Amino acid sequence: MAWPSAGGLSLTYAAIGSIGDLRLPSPGVTARVDELWRTTCFEAFVRAPGGEAYLEFNFAPSHEWAAYRFESYRAGMSQATGFAQPSIETHKDADRFELRALVDLGDFPPAGLALSAVIEETSGVKSYWALAHPEGKPDFHHSAGIVLNLAAPERP
Repeated sequence: MAWPSAGGLSLTYAAIGSIGDLRLPSPGVTARVDELWRTTCFEAFVRAPGGEAYLEFNFAPSHEWAAYRFESYRAGMSQATGFAQPSIETHKDADRFELRALVDLGDFPPAGLALSAVIEETSGVKSYWALAHPEGKPDFHHSAGIVLNLAAPERP
């Protein structure tokens, strides 16, 4: 994760191992699509300061993406608007898949970040990865996953 510019959030995800065993659709046209979390997908949850509001971004190996705004934990969901389409790049070889996404957060003030991934194998088995999980089953929306404090660069 890096801040290449004020309001611009750069994220790099890597899966390492037998990449041929993963369900990774070929890159296509960058487009906004819902329900990307149903298969291999990389996610970012960005929390606003001093409240419960957050943004959810989904990035697929196909270069499809989604963005949602929540008013609080899994409540008040709407399409997130007010920022440019993210830039998504992927690279794959036999033992590494990498996805890079550059997101402009618009006027959303970032305070915390959770990074996660849904990885689906060609067999249909799914695993859920995050910097931190709450106790019990994986829940990427849970505040326990927001473990990175963000200090965005000042806007000019």
